[in-house]
Amino acid sequence: MFGDVSRIIGSQAATAYGKGSGLDVLVSLLPLFMFLALMALMFTGYPIGFILGGVAILFGAIGIVADVFSFAEFFIFVPRTWIIAENLQIIAVPLFVFMGVMLERSRIAQDLLEALQLLLRRVPGGMALAVTLMGVIFAAVTGVVGASVIMLTLIALPTMLSAGYRPSLALGTIAASSTLGILIPPSILLVFLSELLQISIGPLFAGAIYPGLLLSLLYLLYILTLTIIVPQAAPALPAANDRIPTIQVVRVLLRGILPPAILIAIIMGSVLGGLATITDSAAFGAGGALLLAWLRGNLDRAALRDCLNRSVMTVGMIFVLYIGATSFAYVFRILGGEEVIHLLFESTDLGSWGVLLLVIALIFLMGFFFDVLEIMLIAVPIFGPIVAVLDFGPHIAQEDVVYWFAILVAITLQTSFLTPPMGLSLFYIKGVAPSSVTMGQIYRGIVPFVLLQLTCVGLVLIWPQIVMSLPHTLFD
Repeated sequence: MFGDVSRIIGSQAATAYGKGSGLDVLVSLLPLFMFLALMALMFTGYPIGFILGGVAILFGAIGIVADVFSFAEFFIFVPRTWIIAENLQIIAVPLFVFMGVMLERSRIAQDLLEALQLLLRRVPGGMALAVTLMGVIFAAVTGVVGASVIMLTLIALPTMLSAGYRPSLALGTIAASSTLGILIPPSILLVFLSELLQISIGPLFAGAIYPGLLLSLLYLLYILTLTIIVPQAAPALPAANDRIPTIQVVRVLLRGILPPAILIAIIMGSVLGGLATITDSAAFGAGGALLLAWLRGNLDRAALRDCLNRSVMTVGMIFVLYIGATSFAYVFRILGGEEVIHLLFESTDLGSWGVLLLVIALIFLMGFFFDVLEIMLIAVPIFGPIVAVLDFGPHIAQEDVVYWFAILVAITLQTSFLTPPMGLSLFYIKGVAPSSVTMGQIYRGIVPFVLLQLTCVGLVLIWPQIVMSLPHTLFD
């Protein structure tokens, strides 16, 4: 395949420039060498944001020597990256990060888990189901995966293990539930996808809701089925635990469920109802998190300083990645990267479905080795424009393809948090879990949930209406 592409590119280059075919092939294949250099350097462990920027500068210099890039174009890096600071939609990212950190600090998660455990105490696998529902609710008020997985591990894992839960089930449930923040709005990943693909955030948020709920339902059905068939995997609570005064149950439910419900209504209701922009909604959410922390007596100068420091570190890492990826994408495009990718796909004669499935498969495989943000910032600018113009006939309207593709990418990227050796959720869990927990138990626990995520990808591929029905209802 690569030989055919090289010959095609070489012949086109020779026709265009009238140069020797060998040199033309080397020059026209610079984008492929650029991509391969990036893949190789990413395994060095050096910060990926610097690798992206460094590769962009290196191949820009090579492009100057080959007379396909100019030195003046390096100055375009600055205005292209400054666009991030001027983009009001991107401002939602640091606000959502701060909101997630502040909610973790306010200890609302402990109250929420206690309330859900009370509701599900008579259901088989009730604690695992409560953790999954908590992941859904917390995803809808934070969208920050790292904070969610650490928090769920700290407050839920010891309780589940002491109750006799099979470690692999407890660990897999926590790891998978915490990744729902990637898909369920207000997901930071969706904010970046809307910017990278130049699509509206409102319809994208709406399109993610049903797939997010579908994936959550698959998790719940798996846990319920497993615990019914294999009761020893999740022992029931002692009968004495059922005798709880009604007033205590009501108090716990109000304290644990009402505040997150209000935040969800503010964040999602304002965006989907057209009452506020995503930035306004994020500001409301951050303000609500501050208010909750203050009402619970968990907000003082030290707590605020800690939350701000953690938020700045997270946001800084995100935007260093974004700046590096923007520079890489610009040089890649100037060197003819998009044309090379088009030729690669055309030479395989895969058709629209083959191209889409190949792109999704590549993103899934990249998840074994790279972080979710790294994959998104590298793959989406390259593959997004190609997939957006594909024709799938009556299966889905042409104008809906880009939204469909964005949600497929979001679901697939969830696996990157779970698949070894790079899966960050696995290392987060290992870092804060009891010393008795082994990586083998964590790996065994995530396998069924990765398969469920791929099942969700398949269902969304077969029925695009899962994605597009709500956006058409709300925005048409």
